[in-house]
Amino acid sequence: MTMDADPIAIRLMREHADGTRFTPFAAASGIATLDDAYRVQRAYVHLQREARSAASAGYKIGLTSPAMQAMCGISTPVAGVVLADRVQASGVVLDRSHYGRLCIEFEIAVRLGRDLRGDVGIADVEAALAGVAPAIEVVDDRHCDYKTLDVLSLVADNAWNAGIVLGAWRASWPDLARVTGAVHVDGAAEPLATGRGADVLGHPYAPVAWLAGHLAQRGECLRTGDIVTTGSMITTRFPEAPGDWRYDVEGLGSVALRVT
Repeated sequence: MTMDADPIAIRLMREHADGTRFTPFAAASGIATLDDAYRVQRAYVHLQREARSAASAGYKIGLTSPAMQAMCGISTPVAGVVLADRVQASGVVLDRSHYGRLCIEFEIAVRLGRDLRGDVGIADVEAALAGVAPAIEVVDDRHCDYKTLDVLSLVADNAWNAGIVLGAWRASWPDLARVTGAVHVDGAAEPLATGRGADVLGHPYAPVAWLAGHLAQRGECLRTGDIVTTGSMITTRFPEAPGDWRYDVEGLGSVALRVT
């Protein structure tokens, strides 16, 4: 029997609106494969776009570092869609009450200067880029118990994306595999945590190449102007109190947000 994605997508819309705690739902919903999960994601994102009159701005890639894969108990990257009304500039204020549970992740974002299709490598990705920026992904895990998380439920729920915050775009940049990223809270001189560009599949371009192949399997491609976040170099943080967060990436600059 073919899985019907629409009722699952409608339920996800209702759960997010009601602030329902996340519990794995794939098995009970008949989501048996990653193809099934991405079909649900497509239906769910379509409902979000209609409800918010929002265009697609690009994609998020998750679980690209060993630390993030270990945290979630999932060994494969995942992709989600980023909608344009949730792309925000550095300095934004995030209200924790607007999320089931606010989570933030620390990444490098890229912007495509031309279409990127099919089976590509790191050199192809680099040649296709128009800009690079430090980024913080905003995630809403709705108080998930990570010990129970499964990849199919995560993918179907659009990989939990709740937006991205971008620093300034750079038209030239250093070797991204060699850069270091550091998270600072409330202006502290010492970083809370650090990571390296090489922590995401060996090079931040590698997740973009993976995404191009993933989309090609579904008859799609990365388009000129698409923004792609390449996965967190540092494990997810869960702000439990008001505070100022800043993410510095060597050679790229900073991106910041305030949590209230």
